[in-house]
Amino acid sequence: MDWPRTDALGYYEPDPADDRAGFLAIGPGGVYAVTVADHGRARVLIAGDVVQINGKRPQYIAEARREARRASKALSAAVGLSVPVTPVLTFVGSGVISVHGLPKEVLVATDKELDRLLIAGGARISPATAGKLSAVANHPATWANAPYRPAGDYRWHADGQTAADKRTARR
Repeated sequence: MDWPRTDALGYYEPDPADDRAGFLAIGPGGVYAVTVADHGRARVLIAGDVVQINGKRPQYIAEARREARRASKALSAAVGLSVPVTPVLTFVGSGVISVHGLPKEVLVATDKELDRLLIAGGARISPATAGKLSAVANHPATWANAPYRPAGDYRWHADGQTAADKRTARR
């Protein structure tokens, strides 16, 4: 899901990094904030938290972390529980990517490897939870920094149960 730009809503000054594509991937592997960087045919060098393309050092790693924190904060506020979001930096282009040490707490992949990366972590959340989180992420109020919490849209149950799983009270 591509979350809405909050500068259009008047919450803060536009960030030049917002022109880059990004989306949320929600599934059994968890919640991922994917930041997409197009490097074209240029060579990419990655050394820890440093990315270098054509002699320049764009702040892609910091941007990926910032977007994941933003998504985690919005989702957590909407559901009332802590929702961890893993930052992912994905490169699109045909240039060579050289890695001399991966960044901490940020997953890095090419666009061709992204699907395998997202399923490699296994099943961390149930499909029902993934569906609920997807519904929350698709709700516009989640991203609008609304001062209220929308009521009645969804309901969370402990121990993975849904409303249909609850037993009726016997009289």
